[in-house]
Amino acid sequence: MPATGKSLDRVDGRLKVTGAARYTAEWEVPGLVYGAVVDSAQARGTVQSIDVAAARQAPGVLAVLTHDNAPRLQPIPEKIGGTLFRGEGGITETSQPLQSAAIEYAGQPLAVVVADTHERARYAASLVRVSYAGQEPDLAMAAASRKTLPETFLGNNEEKLQVTVGDPTGALAAAPVKLERVYESAITHHNPIETLASIARWEKRNGADFLTLYDTTRGLEILQEIMATSLGLPKESVHVICPFVGGAFGAKGWLYAPALLTAMAARVVGRPVKIEWRRQDMFAVAGHRPATRQTLSLGATRAGNITALRHDTLTHSSQSSGYTEPCARVSRMMYAVPNLGFAHQLAHLHLPSPCPMRGPGETVGGWALECAIDELATELNLDPVELRLRNYADKNPETGKPWSSKHLRECYARGRKLIGWDERNPRPRSMREGSQLVGYGMATTMYPAGRKEAQARATIFADGRALVQSATHELGNGAYTIFRQISADALALPVDRVRFELGDSALPPAPTSGGSTTTATVGPAAQAAARAVLAALISLAVRDAQSPLFGATAEAIDAREGRLVLKAQPGTGEEYGAILRRARLPSIVATDGAKPGEERDKYSFYSFGAVFAQVRVDEASGSIRVARLCGVYDVGRLMNPKTAHSQIIGGMAMGVGATLMEATHYDARNGRAVVRNLADYHVPSMADTPDMQVEWLNIPDPHISELGARGIGEIGCVGTAAAITNAVFHATGQRLRSLPLTPDKLMRT
Repeated sequence: MPATGKSLDRVDGRLKVTGAARYTAEWEVPGLVYGAVVDSAQARGTVQSIDVAAARQAPGVLAVLTHDNAPRLQPIPEKIGGTLFRGEGGITETSQPLQSAAIEYAGQPLAVVVADTHERARYAASLVRVSYAGQEPDLAMAAASRKTLPETFLGNNEEKLQVTVGDPTGALAAAPVKLERVYESAITHHNPIETLASIARWEKRNGADFLTLYDTTRGLEILQEIMATSLGLPKESVHVICPFVGGAFGAKGWLYAPALLTAMAARVVGRPVKIEWRRQDMFAVAGHRPATRQTLSLGATRAGNITALRHDTLTHSSQSSGYTEPCARVSRMMYAVPNLGFAHQLAHLHLPSPCPMRGPGETVGGWALECAIDELATELNLDPVELRLRNYADKNPETGKPWSSKHLRECYARGRKLIGWDERNPRPRSMREGSQLVGYGMATTMYPAGRKEAQARATIFADGRALVQSATHELGNGAYTIFRQISADALALPVDRVRFELGDSALPPAPTSGGSTTTATVGPAAQAAARAVLAALISLAVRDAQSPLFGATAEAIDAREGRLVLKAQPGTGEEYGAILRRARLPSIVATDGAKPGEERDKYSFYSFGAVFAQVRVDEASGSIRVARLCGVYDVGRLMNPKTAHSQIIGGMAMGVGATLMEATHYDARNGRAVVRNLADYHVPSMADTPDMQVEWLNIPDPHISELGARGIGEIGCVGTAAAITNAVFHATGQRLRSLPLTPDKLMRT
């Protein structure tokens, strides 16, 4: 029986619950010393002077790095691997740490103190005194100057930031029914359990500098290249290790100051250095989802056919980053709209750099679109599901390409049955349980089904076991488990005889884990490597006169249950280990890879789903409780239903937080985040988490790859906010257009 498709337990589960899984800050490196960062108390200006005399004299201090004495770094290139890194529409920062006296945001690193213990480093850092030449910071999008962005996002021609299809302006003017609404979302922060950490160790290899970096990264190869470029090293002279990541949600992939600071400090003191960032620091150096102001304009016939849609976004970035929240990603493809337009503008503020956060663009952009669709349904007196069905897109409305696979109608039908949609009273403010108003809402959800190029290495050992390796990442998403399942099937071995290794840049390369692409990218590479090593084993067997397969053609041989056998006579064959032992080989190895092909030019690849919510709203206090969430998803073939379920409900729970409670506010005087801890930055607790029902169609995508699997890491987050917001309207009759939906907004509406 195949291992893929089975609900197997996580192979790394025992390591994690017993504490044996080694996260970045837990590596034991001989001679390790510790760094502590001094950050800026101002959001804009320059450092006039920085007094480090007392810190240098403190017990155990080895060095203090500032912009005056830190090693000089080489600039990060504009593009890496085809991805736009710097500039408008890019994904990372132009600025690098400790290279100048300029201050761009509060919390910016200004100095690093290195000492023989963590406590001594922290104490010495408290002795550093900074004098500022401060200026009034720009902290509000509305007041800041704006830039219209270039046409593409991250330099990807498929990722548009400015698009016009047809004549949206004319169609809006001519539409019998018009609707224009403004939706706003707050800044929200990634708060994974594991904070950022780096350990850097320099050594000489063949007379040249060599850097080993343990880092909380989900982009081994990109980090390796950034470090090598910045530090003036060949790429092969940087080794990055990260076998476990304690959550990321978009962080830990694109902002490189923490790793660079650690490597710079280690180079100066000549010893391995560890910098482990505190929870408070995460609000400055780990990225966030920027705030947005989105204007949705819809035109429709009275029968409910949408004739025009405009989606214009204002969002913000830092002074040195052009990262943009691409909010129109959902609007561009969700409904069959003949006249479509969207644009993005960016305000550069004196705030830390934003970066992708689970469902970047889709989560808040999809929230705005699906709320606007719900408002149009109210205007037309149509059932919200019916309006969506009347505008169902049978092909991508922007590109005209057919979908690789789409079964959204089935998601609508099953979701409305699960939640009891047809039993509700559709009139707003008509349902009540005691003192609580009850409401139902729904939304369509989606996520692009991306796939990239990756490589893997497969090894079969003489004892009949196997190892498959790729430099991909485990973020808590079950990667160790599903790649073991995929590899076992490709090797025709029981899953307990296969091990999968990842998290090391010395392994065959794989891209950053992001955009829900890891399964669709690394899975086919593991298959290719497995087949390559089996081909090598077959070649060995057919040339061995002692083998029962001697003289057979490769095409006549199959792999079954750890044996090579003749297809026509499955009883004739032998175990993998017997072939290797007779050849006196301890193992046989092959490396191969996989990448997307012409199918990307022929089809449009997306996953789809429908989310339904039931809420209860207390009239007296304005508090909102999500009672139930039901999601039905068309995400291709599932590799492991158990880990898939965890991924989806995790995304839904994150959506609950973004909808009801999460927001970061900044002090207008100095640009410092007001809340910088998990006591006051509210995320959903178990008590806030509703009853969640998740189902999937489990229909393989016939075009994405042989596996038929699409990514699922983000789609659960995307539709949740709109479903809840629409349910709040149904419960109360009040339209809230600003996230999060805190009680004060209901009370003052």
